[in-house]
Amino acid sequence: MEESTTTSTAPATGRPDEEKPVIIRTRDLKKHYIMGEVTTKALRGIDSEVHRGEFISILGPSGSGKSTFFNMIGGLDSPTAGRVFIDEVDVAQLNAVELAFLRCRKIGYIFQTYNLVQYMTCIENVTVPMAFAGVDPDEARERGMRLLDLVGLKERWFHKPIEMSGGQQQRTAIARSMANNPMILLCDEPTGNLDLKTGQEIHELLVRLNKEHGVTILCVTHDHRLIKLSDRIFWIRDGGIERIAEQHEIQVETGAIGGEEHE
Repeated sequence: MEESTTTSTAPATGRPDEEKPVIIRTRDLKKHYIMGEVTTKALRGIDSEVHRGEFISILGPSGSGKSTFFNMIGGLDSPTAGRVFIDEVDVAQLNAVELAFLRCRKIGYIFQTYNLVQYMTCIENVTVPMAFAGVDPDEARERGMRLLDLVGLKERWFHKPIEMSGGQQQRTAIARSMANNPMILLCDEPTGNLDLKTGQEIHELLVRLNKEHGVTILCVTHDHRLIKLSDRIFWIRDGGIERIAEQHEIQVETGAIGGEEHE
């Protein structure tokens, strides 16, 4: 795949899905880290748009800024400059309580390392976000069991993480991410710690959430199979969006993505 060397400066709309509303929008998004006299520019002014219901994969080498971009969108970190809009809400204008509410209600997170509470059971891990959202305990338990059924773990609700496989833990994490019916799922290498078969099962589950439940998914990944399922690919390099490809343009060849070598 030939790689573009031009950094995008126009809004990164890629595929113009005009009939679908924009659910994520960034404008001139910058993030600088200052250590003594050294300033590291992790993001150098990203303009991007993601439409409701899209499945986006984010690629880039280590240190490119993709995880920083992920954290800005998720409200996990604040930009040095620029703006992030989630469902047309300017995140920078929210106070701490309002930002916590947005993260709790509109965004779900899935991480490579699962991030489950080890002393809690499967159902307890899934219902933790509901407690923060003020959901009645009985309703939370009922909703949690429905989510565990959705991810194929209804019979494992009483198990703790140490009693589950990596795939089962990631399924639990996915159920937890859906606890408060989020519009957006942010996934950070969701299959990075899984074997091929289990990874494929997670792919199918994410696609099901996207296609059947209308959840917008942004996924930082190097998994070739997951990339092939995406509507669009964002390549990030040196703190900017270098290239965007639509699904029909994606040609993933084993061993090379965007000029990088992978196993």
